[in-house]
Formats: sequence, structure tokens, C-alpha cells
Amino acid sequence: MSDDSARRDEADQHRVDPDHTQEVDLSQTQQFGPPPGQAPLLPPQEPDRSSQWAHGPTGQDAPEHHAPQGWSTSEQPAYAPSVPYTPNPHAASSPSAAAARPRRSGPGWLGVFLIAGLAALLAGLGGGLLGGWLGSSDRFDGLDLASSGSNGSTPKPGAGATSRPEGSVANIAAKAIPSVVTIRVEAAGGDGTGSGWVLDDKGHIVTNNHVVSSAANGGKITVVLTNGKQTAAKIVGRDVSYDLAVLKVERTDLRPLPIGDSNDVVVGDPVIAVGAPLGLDSTVTTGIVSALNRPVTPGDANDQSFINAIQTDAAINPGNSGGPLLDMQGRVIGINSAIARVAGNAIGGQSGNIGVGFAIPSAQVRITVDQLIRTGKAEHPIIGVLLDREYQGEGIRIASDTGQTPAVTPNGPAAKAGLKPGDVITAFEGRPMVDPDALVVAIRSKAVGSTVTLTVMRDGKERDVKMVLQGRSD
Repeated sequence: MSDDSARRDEADQHRVDPDHTQEVDLSQTQQFGPPPGQAPLLPPQEPDRSSQWAHGPTGQDAPEHHAPQGWSTSEQPAYAPSVPYTPNPHAASSPSAAAARPRRSGPGWLGVFLIAGLAALLAGLGGGLLGGWLGSSDRFDGLDLASSGSNGSTPKPGAGATSRPEGSVANIAAKAIPSVVTIRVEAAGGDGTGSGWVLDDKGHIVTNNHVVSSAANGGKITVVLTNGKQTAAKIVGRDVSYDLAVLKVERTDLRPLPIGDSNDVVVGDPVIAVGAPLGLDSTVTTGIVSALNRPVTPGDANDQSFINAIQTDAAINPGNSGGPLLDMQGRVIGINSAIARVAGNAIGGQSGNIGVGFAIPSAQVRITVDQLIRTGKAEHPIIGVLLDREYQGEGIRIASDTGQTPAVTPNGPAAKAGLKPGDVITAFEGRPMVDPDALVVAIRSKAVGSTVTLTVMRDGKERDVKMVLQGRSD
């Protein structure tokens, strides 16, 4: 793998099939918009401003907010009863019928006063005994939310959790939504919103680095639960290269989402995306896995991420970043992180869903999140080579020595395996390599210390070489 200078070379724009001329680049799916407390960002009514979405850190202004005509948050539609009212068949239908019923005699006024007095006496005795029991026991303390580390009620699964079949989209969504949060960021570089999900019962929340990076050196991060409760969060650790971050809230009563194994996912598997696109919390969309091991490098040269992504056609929009991509068992198999857009179609660099979204595989999430919680930073596996990005032939060529920096790092994994400047890497773990970024993300999808196999061509001959990946923290 290349070092920092090679890794941060300007990424080439991704293009569609050579038969087409439309350029495609990648947009991270953080939604920048109004500061907390304002209404969710909605498209303006005026056509000439419909695509001017706010990009806080870039300094662009947000459009004015307009609610759709005729909408009011206080209005509720009136519904007619679904079953017509049917009179009681035993009710009197005429005066004669009423007269025919026998008269019932009551206890009289004296009886009423005696019964009322006795009831009051019993109520007073019972209340005194109950109050004394509560005051002398610790059972009431268990209801004190502040003393339990919670600052509000915990979101509960929706009705679909019990009224819809197990394994259905509605059932999975109802169970998962309470564990998915909206993340609001206020920082000098701009305000924004994104998504996240509950990792464990210790208050850890997983999201994308690009969602919270503007608040890393001073800012406010707020986690909003699906029931509207808000709680402050702090950054435990974050990593630019993997575009992952872990937050911590002072709550231990949130329900974690189970994590699945992205290595078991195949193209065509149905998936469910949950998050807060455009600030619209608890949004659920569905689709399939469109492709696997898609090399994606969103961000600029100084803030670039390398993702060995799961591609999906589930609708992902700005604001979905950091939210989970679930399988049909309700397990997290990826973190929604980026979307493709047709270049030039969006003012300000953001666009909506076009059916090409990308998620960080859960296999990578497990490794990196564990490191971030333990040490606050992540290790990146390397092979210790500089790559020639000008090379246009088959495979990926190791650069030539420049005299200042050796193309093959001495005592690095590649050097120990016998690789030399000018060698061409044609496959990684049996998978053909045709682009330097594809090799970088493939290497970074492995754990430090893993043994990997590269297919290398030298002087027209191919051979397989094994090497043990070393780690480095940027």
C-alpha cells in the first residue's frame, strides 16, 4: 500500500461505462442544513432555488424553509368511523315499552351517605399504609430516571414489531428504528445533521467521521432519539481513512442493534436502510445489494476515505450518513456513507438518490470501531509500496525510486516478500486489480497482521507472493 503522499494523491473521477460520457463522482451523505431547533430542511417552493441545499462547512447559505401548501403541524385529518353506529337492540323503542319495565328500588338517601362515608374511611387508611410502605422502601428509587443514568424515556418498538410477520420489512423496521438516532452538529465550520446507531449498552453510538469531523476541535454534538429526547455526545475516536467515528452518550438504557457479517452478503440480497435523510428522522428505504467490493474514495485529497463498499439501490440521501444498512434478520451489515451523483446536476455539490449508494461493510466496522473505543484511533494495514498512478497498462505498477523516497519501504511487507520497483500487481487475494484505489481499499479491508496473497508480474511472468500486513496510524 502507498504511504501518505501516495494515498492522498488527487483521486480520479469515477466514470460510467466507456460508451457513456456522463461523469459520475461521489458525494458523502451528510445533510448540512438549519441549526438544531429549526424545522427539517424541505425543498423551497420556488423552482429557481429548488436545488440550493446548504453546505455548512463550505460557507454557502441555506435556502429559506417553506412548508408545503396546506400543511400544518397542528392539523390532524378527521376520519369517519369504519363501522357504522348500530343502536342497542335492547333499548326502548317506544313509551309503552319503557312503561312495561319494572321499577328498581335503590338504597335510599341514608344508604348512599353511609356507603360514601365508609368508602372515604377505607381510602384514607389504604392511602396512609401505601404511602408509609413506599417511604420506608427503596422500590420508588427505581423510577428515578436521573439516578439511573437516563435523561428521558427509551424509544419503544413500533406497532409493526408485533402486528407484522417476523422477518418482514415492517417488523424489522419497527424493531430497528428505536436504535437509530439523528446526529446534530453545531460547529464554527457549519451546522449539519447525519445518522447513527446504538452499538452497545454502554452509550456508544457509531456514525461516519464526516458527520462529526467539523466538531472535532470544538463544537456541539447532540444525539436525538426517535422519541424526540436529546442528549449531548462526545467523540470517543474517529478515523478519516475509514470514515468512521464513535460517539459516547451518558445513557445505558438504549437498545443496541445486532451486527451481522458482511462477508456472508451476496449480490441480490434484500437490504433495508434506516436514517434521517434531509433531517427526516426514522426514514426507512429498501433495495438490494447491487455490487460488492466496490472501491469508493469520497472526500478531497486532504480528507479522503477509502471504502471497500457494499453498493445498494436502496434510497440513500444527504443525511443518511452513519445510519445502518440492515439485512433481513435486522442485523447491521453496513454503514451508509456515500452516494453517486451525475456531475453538474447539483448546485453546491449535493444531490439526491439516483439508486447508487455505498455502505462500509460491517466486517470493517467491527475492526475499526473496536480500535477507536480502545485507543481513540485506528490502525491501517499497509504493504509498504508507492504506486505509479500514471501507469495505464494492465494491473497496478509499483513506482520507480525517486532518490528521496524508496518505492518499496525497506523491511516492509512487500520488501520482505521480494517485491521491487516496476513490479506489476495484477491480483489481490485472487481478485483482479485494475486501479490503485481498488488495491488500497482491498488492503485496508483486512486486519493488521493478516497474511495476504498478491499476484505479481515481472518480466512477463506471474507469480503469487504472500506477505503479512503491517499496521500504521495516520
